[in-house]
Amino acid sequence: MAASSLFINPVISSSSSSSSSSFVSVPTSFHDFSQFSTSRTNPISLICTKVNFLQCERRFRGRPFKKRPLIAASDMKVKEYREEEEEGPPPSIESEMSSKPRRIAIFVEPSPFSYVSGYKNRFQNFIRYLREMGDEVMVVTTHEGVPQEFYGAKLIGSRSFPCPLYQKVPLSLALSPRIISEVARFKPDIIHASSPGIMVFGALIIAKLLCVPIVMSYHTHVPVYIPRYTFSWLVPPMWMIIKFLHRAADLTLVPSAAIAKDLKAYRVTAANKIRLWNKGVDSESFHPRYRSHEMRLRLSDGEPDKPLIVHVGRLGVEKNLDFLKRLMDRLPEARIAFIGDGPYREELEKMFSGMPVVFTGMLLGEELSQAYASGDIFVMPSESETLGFVVLEAMASGLPVLAARAGGIPDIIPDDQQGKTGYLYNPGDIDDCLSKLEPLLYNAELRETIGRAARTEMEKFDWRAATRKIRNEQYNAAIWFWRKKRAQLSRPFQWLFKRRLQAPKVL
Repeated sequence: MAASSLFINPVISSSSSSSSSSFVSVPTSFHDFSQFSTSRTNPISLICTKVNFLQCERRFRGRPFKKRPLIAASDMKVKEYREEEEEGPPPSIESEMSSKPRRIAIFVEPSPFSYVSGYKNRFQNFIRYLREMGDEVMVVTTHEGVPQEFYGAKLIGSRSFPCPLYQKVPLSLALSPRIISEVARFKPDIIHASSPGIMVFGALIIAKLLCVPIVMSYHTHVPVYIPRYTFSWLVPPMWMIIKFLHRAADLTLVPSAAIAKDLKAYRVTAANKIRLWNKGVDSESFHPRYRSHEMRLRLSDGEPDKPLIVHVGRLGVEKNLDFLKRLMDRLPEARIAFIGDGPYREELEKMFSGMPVVFTGMLLGEELSQAYASGDIFVMPSESETLGFVVLEAMASGLPVLAARAGGIPDIIPDDQQGKTGYLYNPGDIDDCLSKLEPLLYNAELRETIGRAARTEMEKFDWRAATRKIRNEQYNAAIWFWRKKRAQLSRPFQWLFKRRLQAPKVL
């Protein structure tokens, strides 16, 4: 992480400095000084300026210069300092901050323990590695049936209500007196809100009440989903809400470069406050060794010798799953298994009625690992994925992936890896998709080659390294920005206080 220097570069303008209110800029080199000496400046001011410049050059020699202070020509006192935006804490401070154990409060919505949630494994790894690094962790989530402790983290369930547009997903503001007092007693050093729902408002309010830095994860591209579930005219107001939230946050984490680009294009927050959450996958839980003949029988509806397409994830209308119906119409011998649940499941079951399709519902633990590893190909038709953790898990399981070239998926399978670790097709282009899918379906050697390469690639991305980067770099940057903001807000009060206590001038 780049860290901007705090050193100041004095500069002087060539304006006249006969009055105490005039300001001049000190040149930054002797060449500049020689040019400056020909300007219309009174001799006394010029002598003082040269002395000041020599002192500054000796003091800052060999150090990078930043924005420059304004200096009164009469008495050469520094009047004002301006700094460029910092990328994060300097290395020395960052190292000191990283070494200290922290208390981290995480607000998660929807609950990782809910049966509609598919990210319990990822959440588990994140918590586990934070605890390994010596941090205390508290988790606030929407599901009331959560255990009291999870990998050493204290869990608090918040009363919730079903989302009007998605009945199986509970929502909560997490602003009850009980939760506020629990978080206050915990005394967090930082709050991390990972929620596309209303809990993010609760996390933000609590962070401001407790005067604690807050990080927000943007992992659900809500403006893309709105036209599919409600009305298109709601998209601009939603962007306004997103801007309000993320400008109030101290740092925003995004799962892919594509989403970071979108947020920067909409000016959601300052560009240097948008950081990438490095991809991570549990390559031990998702592994080719979990391939199971019994699971393949289940997924293929008793026909394990037929080509088997697997899709894992939430069954929502925004996932573009009807595209798979068009594929199945052209591939009568293939079988497809949907692993997951969601509001679109009933409609999908009607759509695929009479076809060789299996809906397993939500699978967890070893069953989920077996489902991934027992397929032939993983197909991801969604065009709105912020990253696509299921794609990472499929690749770790040794499955070749065919996905739409959209959202964050190209970050996982870049152009130089096409045909090596997986394939991308042009969104909505059925012919382009079939031209890449059919060779995979009917060529076992090609599937195995790409599956092995995908597995090797995923072994580079472990959760421990991703968590360490968030904890030691992203959290540090958030705390640094928060401290800067507090210092900037306090400057007017400090100026008034000093002005008030300033000694009267002796006449």
